[in-house]
Parts: sequence; structure tokens; C-alpha cells
Amino acid sequence: MGTGAGCDMRAAEVKQLALECGFELAGVARAEPAPEFAWYQEWTRAGMAGEMAYLTGRRGDLRAGARNLLPNARSVICVGKLYNTPQPYSTRFGDRERAWISRYAWGGDYHTILRADLHRLAARLRERAGVFEWRAAVDTAPLLERAYARRAGLGWIGKNTCLIHEGAGSWFFLGELLTSLELEPDVPPPDRCGSCTRCIDACPTQALFPTGKPQPAWALDSRRCISYLTIELRGQIPEALRPGVGRHVFGCDICQDVCPWNAKAPVTSEAAFAPRHMAPPLEKLAALTDDAFREMFRGTPVTRARYAGFMRNAATARSNSA
Repeated sequence: MGTGAGCDMRAAEVKQLALECGFELAGVARAEPAPEFAWYQEWTRAGMAGEMAYLTGRRGDLRAGARNLLPNARSVICVGKLYNTPQPYSTRFGDRERAWISRYAWGGDYHTILRADLHRLAARLRERAGVFEWRAAVDTAPLLERAYARRAGLGWIGKNTCLIHEGAGSWFFLGELLTSLELEPDVPPPDRCGSCTRCIDACPTQALFPTGKPQPAWALDSRRCISYLTIELRGQIPEALRPGVGRHVFGCDICQDVCPWNAKAPVTSEAAFAPRHMAPPLEKLAALTDDAFREMFRGTPVTRARYAGFMRNAATARSNSA
């Protein structure tokens, strides 16, 4: 237990408050520089980030440590919010006349939901600990959040590069509350992927590759990832990769769908994550106008692909379906 910023809260209290604020996972990591940043630099220098300029340059350099976002940070409270629903995984859905949208984008935009829960957690902490500095972060912040989440005990980073919790799988949105509070940190769990290679074998575009290093032993080449190709890439999908995209029109879940740790993953009680459009008919998507696209996916992550990108994806999916 630390006494930073006049606080004598126990980490267990903080985690209990996080659960009460709507998070299923919670843990604490020290706000120290992330050793994984060296690999991150190597990854970006090799071009693995593709066209995602926000991962390189100055914003890339900020990812070296949490104190680049909050100079007086002492602890990072890491949280996970479940988004899994009872609907079938993509690997068990065979209707060739329907498109597939990644599970995380079926409902409302998680950025708004997580930020609200993180702000509520900060308010609850102020009631207990008094005044302290804090900053909420979701995946748009320049932070190596999986590295801190692993140190906070939320899970290990699997061969598919997702954070995996032994009892609950990987269907979690991650968020962080950087604080000037000094809290007892948690311990990273052991890696439990073992010799399993289901995610590697199942990837249609072979986006996961061996690094030749002990850690990480496997990494993701974004330029071959279906999620990158259907969300972040502007312009045409490389012809050689189009067949592997299948009927995906926004994102991909295959490497999580086949993961044994997700075989019995729990489902969320968050109404905002209930599916709106999980597998829309390809014929319907082909006829969408710009206005119809905005109306259909208003308030969901799907709008990130933009109309032109989404229609490109729909055309690719229709071709693959035929």
C-alpha cells in the first residue's frame, strides 16, 4: 500500500470500485516506462503499422511510458469491459449472402461508454482519496495499454496479440486511469497459450508471424490483417489478399473466435453493446447511399471505415461470396 498524494487506499478497494463502475476486470500497474516500447519501435520501423500514421512519429514516441501523458503518474489503474454477446462466432456462421461485422462494432461506440465509466471511477476515487491528478485513456490515447494491462494482472498477451484472461477470454475493451496515487501493483499472470497455434493457423491472410524473439514470440503485420484492410486502409485492398477477406466488411474476429480461451467466454450485461447489425445482407449493403450508410451505422464504430471504404469492403465481400 502506498501513500502517494496523501492516499492510504488499498489496491483492493480501487479494484472493487472499478467493478462497481461497470468493469469486469481491474488491476493496478506501476506508471513506469514500458519495456515493450523497444519492440514497438522495431515493429513500426519495419512498416508493420501500414498507413496508420497515428502509431508513428511524435504520437508513437509518446507510447514510451504513461508519464508522457500524466507527468506525475504513479499508478495505472487498468480495466476491462466485456463486450461479448450470445450470438454465434464468425467461424460458426455460414450464410454466404450476409456480410460480417466484427463483434466489437455491433453496438454503440465503446469509446463514449468507457470514458463515462472511467470518469465515474475517478469521481468515486476522489470521494475516498481526496484530490489527486488523473487522466482517463482508451485506445485512442498514445499508450501501450496491453503492456500495462498485462502488468496489472488482467491477462497475458496471446499469440494473436490480444490480451487473454484465463477465466473470461479476450472479448474485452481496455481502458486506463492514470493517477498520481501510489497503489500496490498487481503481478502479471503466466502465458497460457502453450503450444496452441489455432489463431495462427486460422488467419486467412497469414497476418501473424514469428518474431524470432522470446518476447514477443509472435506479432501482427497490420498490412495483412483483415481488420486493417477493412477499417484503416484507404484505397484498394491488395488483390492477393482479397480472397482472404471473405465476407468481412468491417473488422475480423477469426483469431479470437478460434481461441480455446473464448470457448466459454461470458457475455456482457451492457445494453449498449447489444447487436444492431451483426450480419447485414450483402445485397442491402450494395445499395447503400452515403446518407443511408450514416443512418444505418450512426453511433457505432463502423463509421470509422467511411462510406467509400465500407462500399469497397462490401464489393469485395460480394465478389468472394459469389
